Amino acid sequence: MFSVLSYGRLVARAVLGGLSQTDPRAGGGGGGGGGDYGLVTAGCGFGKDFRKGLLKKGACYGDDACFVARHRSADVLGVADGVGGWRDYGVDPSQFSGTLMRTCERLVKEGRFVPSNPIGILTTSYCELLQNKVPLLGSSTACIVVLDRTSHRLHTANLGDSGFLVVRGGEVVHRSDEQQHYFNTPFQLSIAPPEAEGVVLSDSPDAADSTSFDVQLGDIILTATDGLFDNMPDYMILQELKKLKNSNYESIQQTARSIAEQAHELAYDPNYMSPFAQFACDNGLNVRGGKPDDITVLLSIVAEYTD
Repeated sequence: MFSVLSYGRLVARAVLGGLSQTDPRAGGGGGGGGGDYGLVTAGCGFGKDFRKGLLKKGACYGDDACFVARHRSADVLGVADGVGGWRDYGVDPSQFSGTLMRTCERLVKEGRFVPSNPIGILTTSYCELLQNKVPLLGSSTACIVVLDRTSHRLHTANLGDSGFLVVRGGEVVHRSDEQQHYFNTPFQLSIAPPEAEGVVLSDSPDAADSTSFDVQLGDIILTATDGLFDNMPDYMILQELKKLKNSNYESIQQTARSIAEQAHELAYDPNYMSPFAQFACDNGLNVRGGKPDDITVLLSIVAEYTD
């Protein structure tokens, strides 16, 4: 009960031998090697109630949405998590997150972005939603990841509690910071009806946490919605990522699927002390078990780029 989104015609040599930081082919600080870099990406996900359907049009898992886009200057991907509370007001939360991600994807394919400014992608997309003649109501978190081919730098923007990990040599070397107003209330982009403006929580795209850093051939980038991170701690994710060693391209898909499946199973385990339950306890709540939620996982490896 899953769908797999695969992407990229890239040469994955150098990816799968587990290049270390000292390997000369890795280019030291990520700027060496001379050639352009690209991402080999595969994805998998579950809607919270996956029995009602799998992958919706536009790469949505439940109220989650994602995209992977390729441009001559960069590879760009993103995930978004529609806020489910809108369903109480007769609004489909997946419409906002899905439209936001599809708009980001179109902007990238049209070249209307600067690789070093992922917040700009998010801002332009959000502004287009605001300018729709027919208001599209809803809210969503968002995480955008951009690999600049030539500079070998990764540029990220994260608003809310979706996020990313960068893994090198079996260790997390970079990760996004979660943004919460208070417990279980992440930063989010919103469009509310006029009578609710000022009442509905709404953050500016400029509030997104932005980072830039060098990457190396063989780096693993995992981008996901909170349905993953609320149910799987880092050590479990790293255990699954070890399966990528001495592997082929299809293994990226298999590992993304394995991570999403494990998170989905843990989400419905009432006796499991999940990261979400631990966070709840830290906030004075007596909570145990996983957190049933939509889950979206995009798994990427930095490889040599081929057109």
